[in-house]
This record gives sequence, structure tokens and C-alpha cells, in this order.
Amino acid sequence: MVELSGSLVYPAISVVVSYCISYALVKLLKIRPGRRGIFMNAVVNANTIFIGLPLNIALFGEKSLPYFLIYYIINTVSTWAFGVFLISNDDPTKDKSKGSKHKINWKKILPPPLLGFIAGLIFLLLNIPIPGFIDSTLTYVGSIVTPLSLVYIGIVLYNAGLSSIRFDRDTIFALLGRFVLSPAVLIVLILTGTHFSGTHLPAMLQQTQIVQSATPMLAVLPILATEAHGDVNYATNVVTTSTLLFVVVVPVLMQVIQFI
Repeated sequence: MVELSGSLVYPAISVVVSYCISYALVKLLKIRPGRRGIFMNAVVNANTIFIGLPLNIALFGEKSLPYFLIYYIINTVSTWAFGVFLISNDDPTKDKSKGSKHKINWKKILPPPLLGFIAGLIFLLLNIPIPGFIDSTLTYVGSIVTPLSLVYIGIVLYNAGLSSIRFDRDTIFALLGRFVLSPAVLIVLILTGTHFSGTHLPAMLQQTQIVQSATPMLAVLPILATEAHGDVNYATNVVTTSTLLFVVVVPVLMQVIQFI
């Protein structure tokens, strides 16, 4: 991870650029409150663990795992340090006329998932031993997060009915942002950066980051939307449609990266 730390710059800048573009789209499309934070997260942040990790291993093998971790670090920090804040701040039930909105809410700036990630890095870098029973317990708890999110999505989808899956304007632009804009920004940055710096990135590193940039949207979006009184049906719809369409996106993306 230390040797590959220089590669963090490409996904990091890509995330910043994607946030700026998604914010501009929110203003341009006049997306209503309750959907804005969801839309920006849908465009920028990916479901790297549940779908991205097994897909990456299937496509490139176990040797691609260090390259995957580079993108995973950026995606995790982006999601829990900034993305979740966008959703919570987009709560349509909040009275934004009150002065309390200017107070810093440290619980939102430093949510438990981000604190857990930081603690994990400290234990990893300092090589602090962890008792086996604690390690296995935390592994079991961590492993049920995404499945529970998918169960929750299934419940919401069942209550709304399959007919609720629709491709409205906000959903279409969110899908285009996830599957086209996000990987396109990263591709341009990699090509531009390597050209002007004269450096050469391993082909597997480039391919891994590009594939991860186009994985489906976060499975926890509906849960985050529920906590912020956002549009849960919209969050469920974008997660479901992006997961289904990803089956088509993968082979197309694999053809594109062959020319990079």
C-alpha cells in the first residue's frame, strides 16, 4: 500500500471532479430536496465491497487486490467523510432558516464507519495483534452489513412493487453519471497525468481503478436516505437499476479499457 500510495492521486482527483460535476447537474436539473444528496452519491461513490471486490478478483485475479485497495480507500473516505454528510444535510424536514445549521455536528463529520476505518488502518500500520475471537466476531458483524442493506432494499422494493422500478429523468442522469461520467473522468485523468508526468502505471492498476469507478451504487443508500428523511423509493430505484444494468456495463467497459 505504501509503494502504491502515489496512485491515490488519480481516484482522489476523480472523486473531487465528479462531486463538482454532480453538484452542477443537481443545480442544472433542479433536482428536488431529498434526492440531491442521493443523486451526488449515486454518481460519485461505488459499491466496491459487495460487487467491486468479487468482480475484480474474477476479472484480474488475487494479484489485483493491492490495486483494488487503492480505489477502496478513496471510495470509503469519500462515502463516509463527505457523501453521508450530503445526504444528511439534504433532509427536507429540516428548517434551514434556523441558525443551528451552522453548528458543527461531529457525529455527521466523523460517522462510525469512518472512525472504524481509521481505527483499522492504525491497527494495520502499527501491526497491533488482535485476539482471534475478537477478529472473528468483527469479521462476522462486518460481513452482514451489505446483505442486510440488500434485504432492506428488497423490503422497500416489495412494498413499492416491481412496477416502481422506473427510468425517470433523475434516475437516467444518475445512471449516466455512474456508468459513463465517473469512469470517463478517471480515464481522462490517468491518460493526462501519465502523458505529462512521463510515468507509467501498471496496466492492471489502470484497469482495476476504471472498473471500480463504474461499479453500481452504494447498497446502503436507501438506509442513509431513511435516516435523513430523503426519497427512499428513489434511492432504492437507483441502486436496483444500477445493479441490474451493471451486467451489461461490464463487458462494454472491458472492451473500452483494452484501448487504454
